[in-house]
Amino acid sequence: MINKRVSELKHIGSKKAALLNNLGITTIGDLLWHIPRRYEDRSKLKEITNAVNGEEITTIVTIISWEQKEIRPNLCLLKAFIQGKNGSGYAIWFNQSYLKRQLPAGTKVILTGKVNFKDFIPQIQVTDYEILGEKDNNLHKGRIVPFYQLTNGLTQRWFRAIIAQALELVGKDLPEILPQSFCKKYRLLSKTEALNYIHFPPNITQLYQAQRRLKYEELLIWELGLNLRRTIYENGVQGIAHIKDNYMVEKLIDNLSFSLTEAQKRVLGEIINDMEKPTPMARLLQGDVGSGKTIVAAGAIVKAVSGGWQTALMVPTEVLAEQHRATLEKLLLPLKIPVVSLTSNTPSNERRIILKKLATGELPVIVGTHALIQDSVIFKSLGLAIIDEQHRFGVGQRAALEAKGRCPDLLVLTATPIPRTLALTIYGDLDISYLDELPPGRKPVVTRILTETHRPKIYEFIRQEIKKGHQVYVICPLIEDSENINAKAAIAMAKTLSEEIFPNFNVGLVHGRLNFKEKETVMNDFRKGKINILVATTVVEIGVDVPNATVMLIEGAERLGLAQLHQLRGRVGRGQSNAYCFLMVNDSSYNNKRLRILTKSQDGFKISEYDLRLRGPGEFYGTRQHGMPEFRLAKIPQDKRILEQAKKDALYICQHKLWTSPEFQKLCQLSLEKITNLTI
Repeated sequence: MINKRVSELKHIGSKKAALLNNLGITTIGDLLWHIPRRYEDRSKLKEITNAVNGEEITTIVTIISWEQKEIRPNLCLLKAFIQGKNGSGYAIWFNQSYLKRQLPAGTKVILTGKVNFKDFIPQIQVTDYEILGEKDNNLHKGRIVPFYQLTNGLTQRWFRAIIAQALELVGKDLPEILPQSFCKKYRLLSKTEALNYIHFPPNITQLYQAQRRLKYEELLIWELGLNLRRTIYENGVQGIAHIKDNYMVEKLIDNLSFSLTEAQKRVLGEIINDMEKPTPMARLLQGDVGSGKTIVAAGAIVKAVSGGWQTALMVPTEVLAEQHRATLEKLLLPLKIPVVSLTSNTPSNERRIILKKLATGELPVIVGTHALIQDSVIFKSLGLAIIDEQHRFGVGQRAALEAKGRCPDLLVLTATPIPRTLALTIYGDLDISYLDELPPGRKPVVTRILTETHRPKIYEFIRQEIKKGHQVYVICPLIEDSENINAKAAIAMAKTLSEEIFPNFNVGLVHGRLNFKEKETVMNDFRKGKINILVATTVVEIGVDVPNATVMLIEGAERLGLAQLHQLRGRVGRGQSNAYCFLMVNDSSYNNKRLRILTKSQDGFKISEYDLRLRGPGEFYGTRQHGMPEFRLAKIPQDKRILEQAKKDALYICQHKLWTSPEFQKLCQLSLEKITNLTI
């Protein structure tokens, strides 16, 4: 029944069916899963005359008459004299003169809005209204009423009636996906009860229970799909059991000029343990800015190379590729392990040599961009695939790199602290390691919020820092001036700083429109200290390591997300000197609570959790574009507890191989279908 087309329902002709299709609704099942976006408790209607001044109420009244007044150009006041059960008053709208035609005298309506009293007469400023018919049923009043996301041509009243019709038609014919043992264990509503109550809840408690049941179901389907895919992959292939001899890894650590933190030792141990198993490693390594992910990755690389296997490290930008190549080359030089890089700008002659040596196995370690997953790149024995800044790659790109070898181990790095709840969701098929300790000696970056009035003092502070031999970043949100956006532009800022503010200092400029050679020339000059002030867009968010830089000035900071601001801040404070991050904002953002978080916390995970709550998973680093599921009901991180329970239950099903059990077969099949459709 749920697979039948919505056009088979009464009152749905071709035009209405087309409008429903615009909402992604083609079947009765789609219709029932179109969850209300909000609810209004109309079981507690209030008479307008009984309202308290400033109170928001919902009331049933009859329109008696209309009057319209032009207050000023482009502002029209529309006032309706209304009659309730116990008294009268006025309903007010602005710039909606068409309502006089839609709601003629004698129309009975439900109004929602804030009530104010003027000369002891109640006036309700209407935020929502709905016409009541003479033959109205209890779908629209006297209960908790659902409101849906609709499109032009559909009304809430019509949609509620269609939902009610679909629920009645389906009856108890809704297929139950969850195993009865789980439903009983968690005291969950049946599927039929949950869908009925999510649309037309008898009370708030039943609404909550319906939401809990349906959230758990969709989160379990997602987590089970991820875990089943990984389980089937691991059981169906023979991975690489790397040699247990760690002499080369220990030699790498002995040659370091510093000691590993306890967190680095723990995480490297987890990775080595995975690599020695015959099943393919699939691990995510998360760490805050400066926590030392690179040296841990280097340990994994040495582990693979010492056993005769090749390693590929894929990064999102050419600047980051060159940075990693230089860093790894320095770390692996004492071990005589060569490192090369491959990008779209690698000269053709050099590219041919690299491809030849990769195919013969002469090159053990390569760092590159998307160029690594081109068909022409062939490895003799790829044993370890590392992906840095995974959120900038699609799922397909990750799979393409893995496909370059025979079930290589996979290590995913991110310098962007992804909230643990989001990591559980996106990377449910990966084991997760956390570098939750910074190397000793790292000083917190002093962070201040400033406005235009502070600019002269900041420029003087920058001048003094440069005289001490330090360097400065100035970050702008735009490359060039825009008529539509009031924000500082990098090109204009660089010109102003070099010609007017700091004519005696060297000012560099780097942004996304420069080609790789131009960017790399500027960045090398900055690293060598030839440039005092680097003006840039957020291209320096990752992959830039200049310990001598002590000041970060971010223009238009209110335009950037908290996690991105934290990443930018991480570019300073990488040396022994005190470091400072100044967030330049407009006057209205000076007391912004969101930005104030940065002045109080240096913890990237706490900041990213707060950022996620504000922006939602769809906007968090563009995760929606790269495999983040769009749940109908569940919200991350608000539903963290349900998510964690779903993950535990998914692991239990896989560990006990319950996919063969009749009770779990339907759930497992659906989970695999869902995850396949989303990520491939």
